[in-house]
Amino acid sequence: MTSQTSSDCLFCKIVAGEIPSDRVAETERSIAFRDISPTAPVHVLVVPRRHEPTVGALAAASADDLADVFRLAAQVAELEGVAGAHRMIVNTGPGAGQTVFHAHVHVLGGATFTEGRMV
Repeated sequence: MTSQTSSDCLFCKIVAGEIPSDRVAETERSIAFRDISPTAPVHVLVVPRRHEPTVGALAAASADDLADVFRLAAQVAELEGVAGAHRMIVNTGPGAGQTVFHAHVHVLGGATFTEGRMV
């Protein structure tokens, strides 16, 4: 596993413990913590410890890290009691709503979602 960080990245600082977070779970490769501005009763972010700006860049750099993010996201859904009804959302680029350019997956649950409305 390669550990790459960006000194000005909010999520890298959370991974390093420089900024506190409400951690839900973690592995050697990824961490999961509650979103500070939740859009659902369960809203957890799962981020790789490795800094890559997008999930696509993470996939190109390390299939193992990408797989770990999604395994941990599934574990978070189980831990939070929403395994049977949850969403995993990835925003890529500012036009899609990405505001922190460190690959991450949103795990959302605890609400009824419809197909026409993503959040």
